[in-house]
Amino acid sequence: MTSPAETYRVYAIKYAHHERRSSANFLGGDTHDVPMPLDYFVWAVVGRDRSWLVDTGFDQAGADKRGRRITRPIDEGLASVGIQAADVQDVIITHMHYDHAGNRDLFPNARYHVQDEEMSFCTGRCMCHRPLSVHFEPEDVASMVHKVFKGRVAFHDGDDEIAPGLTVHRMGGHTAGLQVVRVKTEKGWMVLASDASHFYANIEQKRPFPAVYNVGDTLEAYRRIYSLADSPQLVIPGHDPMVLERFPSAGEEIVRLA
Repeated sequence: MTSPAETYRVYAIKYAHHERRSSANFLGGDTHDVPMPLDYFVWAVVGRDRSWLVDTGFDQAGADKRGRRITRPIDEGLASVGIQAADVQDVIITHMHYDHAGNRDLFPNARYHVQDEEMSFCTGRCMCHRPLSVHFEPEDVASMVHKVFKGRVAFHDGDDEIAPGLTVHRMGGHTAGLQVVRVKTEKGWMVLASDASHFYANIEQKRPFPAVYNVGDTLEAYRRIYSLADSPQLVIPGHDPMVLERFPSAGEEIVRLA
């Protein structure tokens, strides 16, 4: 018998920022070319008895290498919502790009949930091509491989249940194995879209972000994401500063999504 779905509290925790223009945020550019910065988030899914972390961000060394600005270390942001990094038992990695799969030693007791297709992608022949590999850090990928051999990785093939009321769904597009996270909340089913849609504008206007593996899969994912959420307002993009404006504050650069 399937357990009844628990409802969760969900937090978006900003940890970094990057100034950017809109022409860099849409495939084919943008004629307006106005300021359109990126915020970087991780997400905490908090249940009655345990919590899950969605993505792990990058650290100061990663920020320095990529020209990004850390606004608050991730462990501090998590602590402010009552989560200690050493206590995190499960991390859902939406995809293996540097800004979602870094901080590789910050969660020593966690099991990592990744898609089969994503690990095949980031360790296979596609990484021979610079336009695809540039978004990955080899050390992050190697660290995940080591975690596999230590028994700390749970693999998922497409749609899967992590816990009652918490599921993952492979979308592809941005990367071959990108997955989104569907969460049951008091507001209804919410989708943490991560980089399936960097900004609200990407999915609302059906204009993909330019870092893309498969444009067709990206466009198809927009439709499917909306079908998984109970309303468009419950679709949360991966990098949009407007997230901090649309939801109530829960601390320094943290909002409670539900």
